Amino acid sequence: MHDGFQMIARIPYPVTEPKFYAVASEVATMAFLRAHDLPVPKVYGYSPTSDNAAKTEYIFMEFVKGTKLTDLWMQLKEADLASILRQLVELESQIMSIPFPAGGSLYYVDDLGKVAGDKTGIPMSFKGEHLCVGPDVRLHMWYGRRSELDVNRGPYENAEAALAAAAHKEIAYLERFGRPLLPFQRGRREAYEYEKQSPLDHIKNLQRYLLMASSLIPNKQSLRAFCIRHPDLQPSNVMVSTSSDSGQLGIVSLIDWQHASILPRFLLAGIPDRLQNYDDPVSRNLIPPTFPPDANEMEESELMEAVGLHHARLVHYHYAKATEELNELHHDALSHSASLFIRRLFYEAGAPWEAETHDLKALLIEATEEWGKLVGAGVPCPVEFEPDDVSETKAFSARLQLADENAWNIRGMIGFETETWVPSDDYGKAKSLAELVKLKVLTALPKGELRDKTQENWFLDDMDEKDYM
Repeated sequence: MHDGFQMIARIPYPVTEPKFYAVASEVATMAFLRAHDLPVPKVYGYSPTSDNAAKTEYIFMEFVKGTKLTDLWMQLKEADLASILRQLVELESQIMSIPFPAGGSLYYVDDLGKVAGDKTGIPMSFKGEHLCVGPDVRLHMWYGRRSELDVNRGPYENAEAALAAAAHKEIAYLERFGRPLLPFQRGRREAYEYEKQSPLDHIKNLQRYLLMASSLIPNKQSLRAFCIRHPDLQPSNVMVSTSSDSGQLGIVSLIDWQHASILPRFLLAGIPDRLQNYDDPVSRNLIPPTFPPDANEMEESELMEAVGLHHARLVHYHYAKATEELNELHHDALSHSASLFIRRLFYEAGAPWEAETHDLKALLIEATEEWGKLVGAGVPCPVEFEPDDVSETKAFSARLQLADENAWNIRGMIGFETETWVPSDDYGKAKSLAELVKLKVLTALPKGELRDKTQENWFLDDMDEKDYM
């Protein structure tokens, strides 16, 4: 502003769903956390509808002075990295210890009252604020035409309801809109012999999941209790600054609370995706990382790979060890014998169908094989698979793994991230590399149906996604 005042005007992307709930919930969540003395931006004003002078939903919020942790992430020395991760875990401990009466997402009571026919939610007053737990605002509950469905999105009164809601939502979507489609992940289509997949198979596996779900809930009350957590905890959403007194790097704010949800602690647990390194046995077994002693003899490319791996191990290790020391409730959920598997199954069952049911089915088969370890002795498994079906599913898993590895290798060559995103400065280079890789793959294939199918379904070409929404 002319007087030097700065603020952020935040508006939703055109594809953001559900706009009203996403804006209203983010505002209430930030206000609630600030009232608990947590470092999140202050909200100056907002509108969860487009009925205003700007003709768009918006949030006017505090401009946080600091640096995104992303900008410093790879340059931090181990001591500074450990310090930042320790601070992050301390904040998570405060956030995840706040109790909630139900699951869903957080709102001001008045905002929910503006939605025609909406319930007022489950009230929870705090420091004079009239807040409530209302509909779950996680994106996959509303993705595409799912926003048209009249299904239960919360508030969830217990863990059983939270486990079941997303699967019921997906069944309702498939029964209304589902039709045979080629798998959305085009790199996997060859494994499916380029045949369209029926939504009926996925409905059947979702129904199997629902038969299992209630038995998978841990008995420990602290794991079943509802809590909230940052929905996308990664370095780009952590603002840091150097203290003028100590000269040490400190966290000044956690930003981007859109799509934050309240769920049972065992479902929200886990090392955030951008901080975990579970694929590596050193990280998985929490072995203190050491840099290769022969680093001075490595070629540049080999050295860069070693630096990246060492950094990933350091992040995973220090986050996990800090959680063990500072966030007992989260550590209990992380170390629960079945917790990681149950979360994988829960998120797979709730994810939007993309013309594949194999990943869910493979997890369901694994659940039947590990049932005693997951739920304890004496509880019969409500689902059975025929031996031939199990063998065929496991064999198909190997075919898909090969397809995924091929796509992963191409991703490494070109340098894109999830959803094929690249920084705008790297776009031209990535585009050229992608065309070169495609040309090499097609040239290596003999003329005929396989080459034609590969070209027609090349996974980096433009694609109309509306059939999958």
